[in-house]
Amino acid sequence: MIQHAKIAPSAPTGISPEEWQTRVDLAAVYRLCAHYGWDDVIYNHCSMRVPGEPGKFLMKQHELLWTEVTASNLRKVDMNDDLDEKSGVNRPGFTLHGGVLKGRPDVNCAVHVHTETGMALAGLKHGLRMVSQQAMRFYQRVGYHPYDGITEDFGERERILKALGQNRALILHNHGLLTVGKTAREAFILMKYLMSAATIQLKMEATGDALIEIPAAICEKVAAQYQAHDSGRGAADWPAYLRMLDRFDPSYRN
Repeated sequence: MIQHAKIAPSAPTGISPEEWQTRVDLAAVYRLCAHYGWDDVIYNHCSMRVPGEPGKFLMKQHELLWTEVTASNLRKVDMNDDLDEKSGVNRPGFTLHGGVLKGRPDVNCAVHVHTETGMALAGLKHGLRMVSQQAMRFYQRVGYHPYDGITEDFGERERILKALGQNRALILHNHGLLTVGKTAREAFILMKYLMSAATIQLKMEATGDALIEIPAAICEKVAAQYQAHDSGRGAADWPAYLRMLDRFDPSYRN
């Protein structure tokens, strides 16, 4: 029998039901990323735009582990501010996520990680190769950004946005991976597939054998299928991920 996801507690005073649900979803993204081993102690970030306040977004407090993030302890920040750790948020994370959300009004959630697998892919000149079904989700839908140091300078925001374009993901050379979506589910799922595609590609390349590259027409067909899936029946997996979280630690909802 399916155990349905728990209903989020009522929104605290001063927080709209829509914002509270967004907080619950973002806290879930942090916990899911940690569950899959993509967190890095207190570093790297996920973010979500605040409903009804397009210039503001949510991100974790600087000093918290990803496994300590909850709906109520997420920080609401203004993407036009100039913030650093003194305000309770990480400066590079604020710079990157604020820039992406400011420049892509169609994006409501972003996930950025520095996993060793992702950084290995990010250091390859040829980038992501179309050698798996997972990779085809990003065919002609992934950008590349040259390494420019730790992302603290607001001047890098425009260069990141140019590299991201209208794509679903960005590979930051020698740095890490970024995925974006209209929903928390979309940004998370895209990262899950991008990490899987990176793992498969690196394992294939390690064999030294010739790889089977999938023809461009098939890649485009599958990429379009995935986009239709994500905007439709694909969303059915999000409650399942939340049920999984609820089984071992539902505290993200607090």
